[in-house]
Amino acid sequence: MLITDVEVEGHGRVDVRITGGQVAEIGPRLAGRSDLDGRGGALLPGLHDHHVHLASLAAEATSVRVGPADVRGPDGFAAALRSGGPGEWVRAVGYHQSVAGELDRWVLDGFAPDRPVRVQHRGGALWVWNSAALRAAGVHSADGRFWREDERLRGFVPPVRLDLVSVGLRAAAYGITGCTNADPHPENGLLDLLSVLPQRLVVMGVGRAPVKVLLDDTTLPAPGDLAAVVAAARPRAVAVHCVTRVQLLVTLLALDEAGPVDGDRIEHGSVIPAETIPWLKRLGVTVVTQPHFPLERGREYATDVDPDDRAHLYRCRSLAEAGIPLAAGTDAPFGTCDPWAVMRAAVERGDGEGIGRRAALDLFAGDPRLPGRARRVTVGSVADLCLLHVSLREALDALSAETVRAAFVGGRRITPRDG
Repeated sequence: MLITDVEVEGHGRVDVRITGGQVAEIGPRLAGRSDLDGRGGALLPGLHDHHVHLASLAAEATSVRVGPADVRGPDGFAAALRSGGPGEWVRAVGYHQSVAGELDRWVLDGFAPDRPVRVQHRGGALWVWNSAALRAAGVHSADGRFWREDERLRGFVPPVRLDLVSVGLRAAAYGITGCTNADPHPENGLLDLLSVLPQRLVVMGVGRAPVKVLLDDTTLPAPGDLAAVVAAARPRAVAVHCVTRVQLLVTLLALDEAGPVDGDRIEHGSVIPAETIPWLKRLGVTVVTQPHFPLERGREYATDVDPDDRAHLYRCRSLAEAGIPLAAGTDAPFGTCDPWAVMRAAVERGDGEGIGRRAALDLFAGDPRLPGRARRVTVGSVADLCLLHVSLREALDALSAETVRAAFVGGRRITPRDG
């Protein structure tokens, strides 16, 4: 394949030949007939979403969104739960207690008593079922609240149609050519399920991918016990879910004891106290963060987050300046699925943690296995590419998905043809 008249960083406006799934030549006026006129648009490495939950993202299409940005107060919440026919199961997602308070089965019964309802908290770990849902499924629970019981509950609910083809096409329209699926316990058959996606996939816990380690404060292991889990995963890297200060501290102690390897990751890094930054640097771990959460959830964080932690949320600039490898994932469907919106948030943050526009783009340009190592379009590189309508300079000014024209995986176009 020959793409002509594209802007490639370090080369200016050139032609690019792709052979065998790799970039074979870069130069002016390459011989051969053009397969695609780039019209001077920038040709970038394809974006990689380094932390996403693909099956949950597909399930969102059949769900009712009930987050603070989706419904207004208890009345809006009730209306959303009653939007389907009586007796139909309702799968509601994105809930936060600022909408209608804390939920249990009895509170949900007051909003929608005539149909089975299950509501997922926006963090993804908690489901709340009403009495009709518990009866329909034959599941016993005193309060209808289930914490990290997705695997057990999956067999009790009607199957959810997962349109992963649409998920893949939407991701391609954003210029995403690869995804790291971050489910902590990938179920059997997940790889087959995700195989319809046109993107390259890294599935945590499968093959050579990092092993996801999920931590909760209520069941937090001692550092030595976590070190044993890390050691058992070797030679594979680990990706440790850290959303609180104590989870991060236990993880750093465990990595100190077990010894780090290339590819070890801190997922989220929601709270990173300043005094731990040199420690992270010494260990060489990559932080895969969500810089959009302080903007998306700022109002709720102002009341939910301990005042001592608010200055340490989802760091970007301070980590980058310390030389800590940094990357980003959307965490969709628990955050926006648009990586360009995440980039804008990383730039526009007003808490001193904002980063430059190019650095924001590089959050999604990292190597799938080593996310903090940015890729570039070079001879010999894999032809996972994102072609823009505009120059790199214009794209950085906009940081918008509207600048994306085409995406390629191994030189094969995965976006619809244009003129």
